[in-house]
Amino acid sequence: MKNLSRLMLAILLVFIYSNVSAQDKNNPWQITVGVNAVDAFPSGDGLQTGVFPSADGLVNGAQFSESIFDELYNVKDHWNIIPSLSTISVSKYIGKGFSFGVTGSLNRIDVLGDVPGSLPVVPNELRDDLSYFGIDGTVKYGIGEALEWGVIDPFVGIGGGYTWIDEIGYGTVNGTLGLNIWFTENIGLTLQSAYKHSFSTDNLVTHFQHTAGISVRFGGTDTDGDGIYDRDDACPDVAGLEAFNGCPDSDGDGIEDSKDDCPNEAGSAELNGCPDTDGDGVVDKNDNCPTVAGLKTLGGCPDADGDGVTDADDSCVDEAGPAANKGCPWPDADGDGVLDKDDKCPQVVGTVANNGCPEVTAEVQKTLNEYAKTILFDTGKSSIKSQSEAVLADIIAILKEYPNSKFTVEGHTDSVGSAKLNQRLSDSRANSVKEYLGSHGIDAFRLSALGYGEDKPIDTNKTKKGRANNRRVEINLVK
Repeated sequence: MKNLSRLMLAILLVFIYSNVSAQDKNNPWQITVGVNAVDAFPSGDGLQTGVFPSADGLVNGAQFSESIFDELYNVKDHWNIIPSLSTISVSKYIGKGFSFGVTGSLNRIDVLGDVPGSLPVVPNELRDDLSYFGIDGTVKYGIGEALEWGVIDPFVGIGGGYTWIDEIGYGTVNGTLGLNIWFTENIGLTLQSAYKHSFSTDNLVTHFQHTAGISVRFGGTDTDGDGIYDRDDACPDVAGLEAFNGCPDSDGDGIEDSKDDCPNEAGSAELNGCPDTDGDGVVDKNDNCPTVAGLKTLGGCPDADGDGVTDADDSCVDEAGPAANKGCPWPDADGDGVLDKDDKCPQVVGTVANNGCPEVTAEVQKTLNEYAKTILFDTGKSSIKSQSEAVLADIIAILKEYPNSKFTVEGHTDSVGSAKLNQRLSDSRANSVKEYLGSHGIDAFRLSALGYGEDKPIDTNKTKKGRANNRRVEINLVK
């Protein structure tokens, strides 16, 4: 019962330890339950030289020179084993391959050593059920984890503990070498040998303790429930796939959502996970015409005539034209080589130099003035005589042929009378002709009027004929 109490105390200590540390690694906890074997042959003092005692405790004189490491695995003669579960340990992963564990174990000692200095100095055949109980703490380093061996997981450890043999207890320093063999992610077989060295001066033995048991790993956290522990889950709060370290692929196109420009629509890797229904190289979300193959430069829409205007916006799909004219070519209604949009006279053949309008030639100018000179006024007045209407009609017809040309109506007099009066009369007659032309369809902005009086004669004022020639109206092109 005393040994059982000690084992329960060990289990209680293990339980307390297991509940004071945070669970922040995959399967950070490991519990091992199994059997142990204690081997203290020939002695706990290392190399011993002496004589064997006889069965009655007397020295028989035989020389002895043997260490505890001799016949290490002589199971039949040297190992103390009880046929039941006799050890339990709990360890906690603390990072970078290291873990810390607490172990409680009990045993019955039949073979304890055969040399002077052993405890107790009693022949093995006379010993009966010496109790053994131990509590040990160990820091282990997982060699298999560091090398990423997976199933095979060797480890080494160092630590210390306290061991009782019957009622005598002593502290030990322990060195451990072991191996985990994992059958699954969480269940495996653990084999371990620990060398437990005592520095006691009370003839207490140094010994080996070998352990075999079944181990269970647990305690990993999987917040999103995708089967990938948070430690290895790149997206611990969102259920995902093992292939993407726990991150999701919502559309199932083989591209994880974080790298998928279209996470909810299956697409190709070449287009960063986006679909391209019409196969024109423009992903659907950026394609203004997703069901019809088109050009990247036009947002995925087609341009049949290649004029840079999408067919949907092109009023002349089969004929190239500028975007400003909705994809249609600019017309040239009068065929003069000047497009209507630039042609100041789109219905009249003209010249490029004159913005598509006809140019007033010297001949036309001469004709205008020949007509203008025949305009008659009432004597000393600016009123136009009715018989001049025919010639004015001819002048109007000529002016309409040049709709973008501007003209100046100039008035001239002879030298009869005062210069001041002649200037006033020439101004009045020029404006009278201008007003007449304006009232008969000639835009006012194309006309200006100016009187020169008697300043610009074209003939002599000394003859009647000459003075008649000087009394005139001219209509001249503004250049």
